[in-house]
Amino acid sequence: MIDHPLPDIDAWILFYTQADLPVLRHTLLALDKLRDNAENVNGRVLSSVILQDPLMTLRVLAYLEQNRRNKQRTDITTIDRALMMIGVGPFFSNFEKLPLVEDHLKAYPKALLGLLKVIRRARKATHWAREWAIWRHDLDVDEITVAALLHDITEMLMWCFAPNLQLRVQDMLAQNRGLRTTAAQQEVYGIRLIDLQLALVNAWHLPSLLGTLINAIPPDGAEVTGELIGPDNPRIKNVFLAVDLARHSANGWDDAALPDDYKGIEELLHISHEALMHKLGLDSDDPTKAGQNQPQ
Repeated sequence: MIDHPLPDIDAWILFYTQADLPVLRHTLLALDKLRDNAENVNGRVLSSVILQDPLMTLRVLAYLEQNRRNKQRTDITTIDRALMMIGVGPFFSNFEKLPLVEDHLKAYPKALLGLLKVIRRARKATHWAREWAIWRHDLDVDEITVAALLHDITEMLMWCFAPNLQLRVQDMLAQNRGLRTTAAQQEVYGIRLIDLQLALVNAWHLPSLLGTLINAIPPDGAEVTGELIGPDNPRIKNVFLAVDLARHSANGWDDAALPDDYKGIEELLHISHEALMHKLGLDSDDPTKAGQNQPQ
């Protein structure tokens, strides 16, 4: 565990590119169940398990980059394509007895809770991003899926490997609502997480869309809304709006930022406010049914 900030961003990059990334226990149990019937498992079923876990997704893409073949001229940016390159049999051989998040953070229950909240938020963002990409007839829905899932991966990595530092960042933000997230990160880590993430995207050859998203974030760390992204970048808007909706709705469906999110989504999908509320399951007058279409 890292209890003190590393000297510079290069040190952080070196640490994370060499780290043995843990995965969720649920992921390992699901993979073990599939392993028992490996000869009948196809890539699509395996991919659906992997994409429930951002850390496992990152681990697979990082593994592929570390074992890049000479004939591989293009980056593999989706899990389906990664599994085609690795093969189902070799995958099960190379991804067994993995370290578990729950064991790794056993002594840090608050950090484990913080990590699980971010992962749950990422799953919601991924669900919405994929649904909207299909609605838009995007040419590469799977890449948008991975980009949304990994959008906040550096925050997850900090919860895993620098839990006390991440808790400090969380406490600073809770005590000072006007404090920029990037300012708190700079003070605690000595770096901004968006800078680290961009460097890791390049180091691991993750989807270029992730790098584009990070470069689209304003220098002052201000939150990017649908209006600020611009109408000529629908793929970027697709992921950003899904991530924003997941982040803001996590605070409750009365969060003040949600109306701007709704407006951006409606413009992206070319649908009415009423249609969006129906898609989100927020159109019911019955409080017991409101939000019934929400991803878990």
